[in-house]
Amino acid sequence: MEEVPHDCPGADSAQAGRGASCQGCPNQRLCASGAGATPDPAIEEIKEKMKTVKHKILVLSGKGGVGKSTFSAHLAHGLAEDENTQVALLDIDICGPSIPKIMGLEGEQVHQSGSGWSPVYVDENLGVMSVGFLLSSPDDAVIWRGPKKNGMIKQFLRDVDWGEVDYLIVDTPPGTSDEHLSVVQYLTAARIDGAVIITTPQEVSLQDVRKEISFCRKVKLPVIGVVENMSGFICPNCKKESQIFPPTTGGAAAMCQDLKLPLLGRVPLDPHIGKSCDQGQSFLAEAPDSPATVAYRSIIQRIQEFCNLHQSKEENLISS
Repeated sequence: MEEVPHDCPGADSAQAGRGASCQGCPNQRLCASGAGATPDPAIEEIKEKMKTVKHKILVLSGKGGVGKSTFSAHLAHGLAEDENTQVALLDIDICGPSIPKIMGLEGEQVHQSGSGWSPVYVDENLGVMSVGFLLSSPDDAVIWRGPKKNGMIKQFLRDVDWGEVDYLIVDTPPGTSDEHLSVVQYLTAARIDGAVIITTPQEVSLQDVRKEISFCRKVKLPVIGVVENMSGFICPNCKKESQIFPPTTGGAAAMCQDLKLPLLGRVPLDPHIGKSCDQGQSFLAEAPDSPATVAYRSIIQRIQEFCNLHQSKEENLISS
């Protein structure tokens, strides 16, 4: 995959191929010719498909291993506890699809219907789609270059028969690469509510999360807020809190204050979270009184409030 300049103006910009940052880019001539700005017809097709989806939430993080898929899964579980709420969980971590395992769907397969691919359902109101369902074995490696990954994401968004959905949660891989650019490109016309950014307290995670936030701002993706995962450990016996990953630079709270972003909440470590994920169960149902469950529920409520406010603003814009 060719490397794109850090300050790329974008193929549809008037400065495409002509700006100072374009010098030396392997795509400079293509962008300057205007050919790179040809819209992908799938964008309109996906926009039409997404008309049945009320809210679209991306779960992002610049760093791997911070609990992004775990959070995506429990956000889906939490929203789906209301049986009148239809929830869809889309896993676009093409090379590391862990959602089938976390959701207890390992070994399931996707079925084709007249209206497209059918999601795999955890419950009647919670459907899941992942490249993991397309592999013959969970141990199979997915060794794809960018264009094939992008094609898979396009197919997930355009060809999956989600039906009427209240929340579409998109679990992404770490970083700011092909998958992120593709999903933002394809969903922007369909209006994304925003992104939830996941981090852990230590600076080695925060420095990559700042890059993710920079990415969101460059592609004009709203940030719903930040979740600090693995934020301390509360002893179940004495209730004393210990910092397993010390926030040496102030943690997510300091970062959010600096970048003027909401801190949605802090989820403490709980060994049962990992156990629930390995067994494909909802931690929220398995440990309802855990401090981590209380934190999850508070965060989920704040995300719902943001989405409802976003919907109200959209409706006001349309009516005016």
